[in-house]
Amino acid sequence: MPHPAVRRTALLLAATAVAVATAQFPARHPARAQLATARVSAAAADGRHTDLADPHKKEIAMRLVSSAENSSLNWKAQYKYIEDIDDDRGYTAGIIGFCSGTGDMLDLVELYTRRKPGNVLARYLPALRKVNGTDSHKGLGPAFERAWRRAAKDKEFQRAQNDERDRVYFTPAVRQAKRDGLHALGQFAYYDAIVMHGGGDDAASFGAIRRNAMKKARTPARGGDEVAYLNAFLDARTAAMKTEEAHSDTSRVDTAQRVFLKAGNLDLDPPLRWKVYGDSYSIKR
Repeated sequence: MPHPAVRRTALLLAATAVAVATAQFPARHPARAQLATARVSAAAADGRHTDLADPHKKEIAMRLVSSAENSSLNWKAQYKYIEDIDDDRGYTAGIIGFCSGTGDMLDLVELYTRRKPGNVLARYLPALRKVNGTDSHKGLGPAFERAWRRAAKDKEFQRAQNDERDRVYFTPAVRQAKRDGLHALGQFAYYDAIVMHGGGDDAASFGAIRRNAMKKARTPARGGDEVAYLNAFLDARTAAMKTEEAHSDTSRVDTAQRVFLKAGNLDLDPPLRWKVYGDSYSIKR
């Protein structure tokens, strides 16, 4: 049984969440509003918040990203994925879209080579260093693609992909989201944004998206409302996506993340149903 003071605090948070959620969903959708406020208030009342780093939530996050990046929920099948998607970043490959033109693919192959010298990708390190920062395939090409798919069968390369995903994308995203006072959905929104836009400070980067969102709404850590802030963040995210032709389809936000937000599902709890590029997906539990 929780301490009375703790329970009073939880109930106050729940009441606040109900008021916020009600403001977000107009009366013309009363059933949707009641469902959303019920989910938010129930989670607030019993304190059952789980971070995205929880193994089950992390699995959900990976499946959500894979639906957008690879049109599949089977993210573990993507270790072997490699192609040029014409986004001026060279090759995009692996479980999180490591790119030959942005440095993260180079870092990955260097890590793999430190752990397993003489692997099938090690011979391409000089070429990867030369094409870094460009969209060039010079010194890579079909032979490199075949080598990547061969390496993807190696558990050591799979572990390297997992570790670099966490170091460069997942862990920084979750850490910043928690500092901003966000629950699992907000943590995922940050993670998905960093995956696509990178963690830099250029006009279409995660850093710029977050700054633009904070101009419109305060983070919960600064006394703002979480739903209002996440709406501002997703607005800034879609604006950034539309600046790049290769990323101009914003359905991974519009018919996925906003669906969860409108349902009041700040903890990203299944069942989840969403669409990306017109394709329907679901996670039942």
